[in-house]
Amino acid sequence: MTAFPTSIGTSDPDAISLLGHDLAGELMGRVGFGELAYWLLTQRRPTPQESRMFETVLLALADHGFTPTAIAARLTYLSAPDAIQGALAAGLLGGGSRYLGVTEDTGRFLADVLAGVDETPDDEAGWDALAESAVARQKDAGRFVPGLGHPVHKTGDPRTPVIVRIAHEEGVYGPHLALFEAIGRVHPRVLGRTLPLNGAGVSGAALADLGLPVELLRGVALLARCAGLLGHIAEEVRRPVAGAIYEAVDRNAEYVPFDGPEGPAS
Repeated sequence: MTAFPTSIGTSDPDAISLLGHDLAGELMGRVGFGELAYWLLTQRRPTPQESRMFETVLLALADHGFTPTAIAARLTYLSAPDAIQGALAAGLLGGGSRYLGVTEDTGRFLADVLAGVDETPDDEAGWDALAESAVARQKDAGRFVPGLGHPVHKTGDPRTPVIVRIAHEEGVYGPHLALFEAIGRVHPRVLGRTLPLNGAGVSGAALADLGLPVELLRGVALLARCAGLLGHIAEEVRRPVAGAIYEAVDRNAEYVPFDGPEGPAS
């Protein structure tokens, strides 16, 4: 008989096993959801300090108002209120390079920079030098530095200092956050302008310092945003606005001739 090994969960007629523990007898009522999510991702139960940091990041990424992901979820619910899974999925599918995906992009970028050095710096000057060279390489290649800038918080993302502070408080501040903060200090003299370290980026740095695989960081952001999207759908049920959003676009649509490669259509 073919076996399908798993370290996640199994069940039989009498019990459900999750992470090698009896779900009903050992975990329910004793383990928080954030703690469980970390445990599932890493196959290691987090310390209380790691749990606080992980939960902090989940809260930071849960919602940011009427973003495209939230609007997509609300409009999909308007179109198909009989299928809430479609509305949630529509919002989650919008997690990419501009929204939510920045968490993973930043974590990957920082991890790649750190992988290219033999030893991590031991003082601020060393971190600044490493950060400056990394930012310069991105600029020379015509690429953005992930985690820099925000469409709303132009002078500072309020989530960033909180995540950094809690990382220090809980003893989980590591090289990814150190490099990210250094990027925040040195990028103006490389790019010629000052941009804030955004919440999605600092979340990616914090998650990488917790030891989460960088290829899964977008999944953590989506896990957090799922709660926010469910909140938007619940509010849409109570106080709908999706119809007004749809009508505002539809009633103000204006036909213009196609301006193709050979100029305006006649």
